[in-house]
Amino acid sequence: MPTIATPDGRTLALHEGGDRDGFPVVMHHGTPMSGLLYERHDELAREQGIRLIGYDRPGYGRSTRRPSRKVADCAADVDAIADALGLDRHGCWGVSGGGPHVLACAALCDERCVAVASLAAVAPIDAEGLDWLEGMGEENHVEFGKTREGEAVLRPYLEHERRDVLDARPEDLTALFETLLGPADRAVLSGDLAAFMLESDQAALAPGVDGWLDDDLAFDADWGFDLASINRPVLLLHGDDDRFVPVSHGRWLAARIPAVEARIDPADGHLTLLERRMREVNEWLLARS
Repeated sequence: MPTIATPDGRTLALHEGGDRDGFPVVMHHGTPMSGLLYERHDELAREQGIRLIGYDRPGYGRSTRRPSRKVADCAADVDAIADALGLDRHGCWGVSGGGPHVLACAALCDERCVAVASLAAVAPIDAEGLDWLEGMGEENHVEFGKTREGEAVLRPYLEHERRDVLDARPEDLTALFETLLGPADRAVLSGDLAAFMLESDQAALAPGVDGWLDDDLAFDADWGFDLASINRPVLLLHGDDDRFVPVSHGRWLAARIPAVEARIDPADGHLTLLERRMREVNEWLLARS
C-alpha cells in the first residue's frame, strides 16, 4: 500500500485499483471505514476504464491523524493526492460519511477535480428545517448524542464499539447494525459485501478510534464551506429505505447544491448504493471526464 506526504508533513495511505490508464476517480469512504477498495468496485473500474483511488482519511488506517480537522480540510488532501500521482483531471465519489467530504471537494478542490458523486451523504448538523436524527436507527442516536457531549464522552463509547468490530465476523454485522438496517440493506448485507465492510472497518480501526472520532466531531461542527459555493457538476444518490442517513438528508442537500442531479430511489437503502449503483455512478463521472 503506497503512501504520500502532504505539504504539512502528514502521511496519507492510498489504495489503488481499476484501470491504471483510465480516468482517475478518488473514493471517499464512509464512517468508520478505510480506503480499501471493494473487489466488485475494483473489477467494475477495470471494465469501465477508471483508475480507482481510495485513501484513508486522517486518523484511519495508516494515515496520520489531523486533530480538530474540518470536513473542508479533505480538499487539500485530495489536491495533494493529485499532485503526488500527477493527475491532470479526476473525479470523486463519496459514500455516507464520505459524502460531506466529497461535497467539500466540489466546493474547494482546484480545477483538476471536474465532477463529484455524493452517495447517501449526511447533511450539516445545523441544517435549517431538518430534524437531523429523525429516521436514523438507534445506534446513530446514541453515537451522535455522545458526539454532542464532546470528545471526553465520545471516545470511550467509540473504543467500546471498536472492540466489538475488531472481534466481529462478517455474519455478525447484521446484529451490530440491527436498528440501522431496513429491508433493502438487510437483503444485501451478506457474502462479499459483508466481508468487505468488516475488512475495511477493521483496517480503519486497527490503530485506534482517532479517525472515527474526528469524523464525528467534524460532522457536529461547521463544515468549513458553503454548499452554495459548489461550482462543478454533482450527482446525488439517496434511497428512501436508508436508516443510516435518512432520505430527508438527501432531499435537503439536493435542494441546496447548485445544479445538482439528484437520483432518489424508493427501492434503495444505504448499503444498496454500494452494491447496485456504482456502474451508473462511474458512467456519470466518465461522461464528465
